[in-house]
Amino acid sequence: MKFQFRDRGSGISPFLPIATPVSLFHKIGGAWLFLFRLPVFVLCCASFFLVLDHIAILPIGRKILLWLILAISGVWWIDLQLDGVKRGSLSQQDPSRFPRERAVIAAQFTSPIDALYLASVFDPIFVISYPGTRKVKRVSLYRAATLALSPPNIKAPEKGLTDLRTLVNDNPRRVIAVFPEMTTTNGKGILPFSTSLLTTPPDVKIFPVSLRYTAPDITTPVPGPWWSFLWNLLSRPNHYIRVRIAEGVTITNPTNGRSSTDGDGGDNGESASSRDANERRALVSTDANREEQMLLDRMGDSLARLARNKRVNLTLQDKIKFIEAWSNEKKKK
Repeated sequence: MKFQFRDRGSGISPFLPIATPVSLFHKIGGAWLFLFRLPVFVLCCASFFLVLDHIAILPIGRKILLWLILAISGVWWIDLQLDGVKRGSLSQQDPSRFPRERAVIAAQFTSPIDALYLASVFDPIFVISYPGTRKVKRVSLYRAATLALSPPNIKAPEKGLTDLRTLVNDNPRRVIAVFPEMTTTNGKGILPFSTSLLTTPPDVKIFPVSLRYTAPDITTPVPGPWWSFLWNLLSRPNHYIRVRIAEGVTITNPTNGRSSTDGDGGDNGESASSRDANERRALVSTDANREEQMLLDRMGDSLARLARNKRVNLTLQDKIKFIEAWSNEKKKK
């Protein structure tokens, strides 16, 4: 199992859970912290998702409540940077460098915290992507968060589907959040992207967003272990999130090279995409043409560079096989 489901090119295993070793002293202290935080965390989450999320409150009110949930869980340190922007000059940048109304976020997907953080900053509309189709399904914040610990969605539902073009046009003052990898990883590799991004209107920017956690054991590449996730989340004094936002991409000219992504890796990123493009297309089996696939590759390269890792040729089908093998191995122990 240790050497299975690795990317053949890089040797990366993006589906293996990450365990952070701690001393006995930290385990005892973590147990007390967990017991203190757990009832408060559950009460705040229940109040928000069962009541407050269903009533009309201002976006600023939602963000404050979500930041409270993050603070209770120990998410104190946030390092937010725009790609290519020097530290300390974030406030001086043009607003178009930051995802705002009428924009799409293509976010890395590793943990339930991803959705909570994105909601606390951007208040976006969340969607689920599926393999083999450009359609998406709009979901609530709760569903987007719990999706991180749910089995992969291999088949799109028959009803309730739409596309990004329709969502953007119907909600011109909102941001749309997409997890183009379609399932979670441990943050060590970027999976092939969904073609749902290709339905974005040509005048709308797509912003690749990387979220990395320290310690990385709050990532949830395996569905199901809620208690393990809550323990890792609530038993530590704090968690550090490193957020990187790339230059916005448009689909008006997919073959525009570096100018269409403004700093997504230049010639090196394009060369890597060219070498692996045929294999990736065969693995994902999308209906994207060559230019569209080049754009998806370029955005994937950009996200991988932001996250300081590599793209992998493992797909949603590989994740399902991994989960089956992981479950069988756990049953034998």
